[in-house]
Amino acid sequence: MFGEKILDYWDDILSDLGKLVAIPSVAVPSQGPHPFGDPCAKALDAVVEMAQGYGLAAKNVDYYAAHAEYGQGEGNAVVMAHLDVVPAGEGWDTDPFTLTLRDGLAIGRGVSDDKGAAVVALHCLRALKDAGVKGNRKLRVIFGSAEEIGMADMPYYFSQEQHPDMGFTPDSGYGICHCEKGILDLNIKAENDSPLVKSFAAGTVPNAVPAKADCQIVCTEEEYKRLCQAAQTAEIPFEITRTEDGARILAKGKASHAAAPEHGVNAAAHTIALLAAVFGPERLGRFFQFAHEKIGLRTDGSLLGVNMSDEPSGALTFNLGLLSANAQTCSLTVDIRYPATKDGGWVSETIEKAAQEAGLDYTLLSDAKPLYLPKESQLVTLLSQAYKEVAGEECNLYSMGGGTYARQMFGKGVGFGPSFADDIPSHAHDVNEQIDLRRFKLHAQICLEAMYRMLTAE
Repeated sequence: MFGEKILDYWDDILSDLGKLVAIPSVAVPSQGPHPFGDPCAKALDAVVEMAQGYGLAAKNVDYYAAHAEYGQGEGNAVVMAHLDVVPAGEGWDTDPFTLTLRDGLAIGRGVSDDKGAAVVALHCLRALKDAGVKGNRKLRVIFGSAEEIGMADMPYYFSQEQHPDMGFTPDSGYGICHCEKGILDLNIKAENDSPLVKSFAAGTVPNAVPAKADCQIVCTEEEYKRLCQAAQTAEIPFEITRTEDGARILAKGKASHAAAPEHGVNAAAHTIALLAAVFGPERLGRFFQFAHEKIGLRTDGSLLGVNMSDEPSGALTFNLGLLSANAQTCSLTVDIRYPATKDGGWVSETIEKAAQEAGLDYTLLSDAKPLYLPKESQLVTLLSQAYKEVAGEECNLYSMGGGTYARQMFGKGVGFGPSFADDIPSHAHDVNEQIDLRRFKLHAQICLEAMYRMLTAE
């Protein structure tokens, strides 16, 4: 089994992971030579330097992405990982940008999503080179820098570089994710006509459930008392303080990935529900009443009539990820994951109609089409065999709501690893992100075995 050779590089893997975790590479659109900000550029520079230090060919593609390469040939197999991360947030038990090793765990922002897998893939390429494996095509590990904010890095990268013939992204879980839901992001705006809400702030990115909300309102002393009373029986904790002309409301929910919003507690939605219960529609205004009536606490889009499901990929998910308001304007952003066999255009049109009927402005921000690769394809067969060789069990196929680089591979790629169904929670997109190092070693062996087979396949 070729895959076990990766264990010879384990100390270097952890060392390099520590170097990348130390870079707070939260992607942000930026002007100048670094399209996603200086920290993401620093992460790309770091991984190129690592690759070249191991004797691999490496290239930085205008700071959109980079790759390391081994082998020759007209074909191009790829492993795609990303070095950007979501914001750390508050409440960590350790420094999120210092790799902490304890009790068999590695803890730090990006260890599971997706810097750990990126470093492993780099060292798999190094292991193939060191062993002098003769392949039938090029094998590239591509390092992206904007996966968490819509994957604008990859269209540019592939406008400059060769498209893949096959590939996988270690940014999902085992077995093989051959089906990804469509991802639709939308924005709804309006003037703030609410005599109640002065300001509102919740969420950091659309693809995570907001764990906190901060709202300032105008209210009388009697209304303030009713608000405090209602908060005592609410489903989530609220901290309410009196201000000169009203109150400040701080809500505490629970973050989770937008692909599974039902696992989180949406602080923004619960705050609006509290306001609606105490003050009613006229005080809320058009925007906040729409959010209450048409979004509410649901995570399936049912209040807007877009709830749906299919057999390959399951049910639509709906996440109110961002909500903001000031004296002039209000804005919310929603992240929707719709079933692979359904039409995102219909979903968008249905919500747009509802928003327009309420007198609100609607903008479709993006619609990443679903991914679906047949079970009988060469790639799925190859990866299944690699998994069985290392793990000693059959490799199952599944679908998911998460959006990965697999959908950037022109119908030639899938999600494959690094996590296992019975792993401890990784807390990706949440505080205290972690990986179980024992299980991560198993992933590393599967990854190398899979890369070896992609390199040498006829």
